[in-house]
Amino acid sequence: MRAVMRHLRALSDQRLLAATRAGDADAFGAFFARHSVVVLKFVRRRVGNAELAADLTAETFAAALVAVHRGQAREVPNGEAWLCGIARHKIADSYREGYAESAARRELRLQPVIVEADVQAAIDGLCDDAPLHTALDQLSAAERQAVLQRVVLEHDYPQIARGAGSSETLIRQRVSRGLARLRAEMGAKSK
Repeated sequence: MRAVMRHLRALSDQRLLAATRAGDADAFGAFFARHSVVVLKFVRRRVGNAELAADLTAETFAAALVAVHRGQAREVPNGEAWLCGIARHKIADSYREGYAESAARRELRLQPVIVEADVQAAIDGLCDDAPLHTALDQLSAAERQAVLQRVVLEHDYPQIARGAGSSETLIRQRVSRGLARLRAEMGAKSK
């Protein structure tokens, strides 16, 4: 089983979603594991409520899974960006309707997420890095993506390069420049 998960972790987002579409549930599990923390942080920063953030994150992945099986996710070179786009819509729906839209969750027959106090505290702890997010917002989209893929998700340079359709050298430059800019930005904020 470990060899299978190691193999799946090495696949690009697009290949994981293709495997999911072909019926490999473990592939979507690997896709979820790769992006869930980033999506949760993205949602939590925007909604302010840990329970709603957990629910909207579940809604995001449920909607993504439905889209994959409907054939609407054939060209997804960057799963993180795609998921954050879905999450933005889920957040807008929740504000517009006053609650998290649960159509995708119902279609998949998933139960609502119930967040216990200790889990809520863990989510808040994960998301309590506002200075970092402010600094990340100062990076170009390409630098931010490269840094998140390398540092947060711990992907190797060849994997990031494949997913971005870029050279490994370019990805190394983006990570290096992005980290240098983050250090400078975070240093300026701490003074």
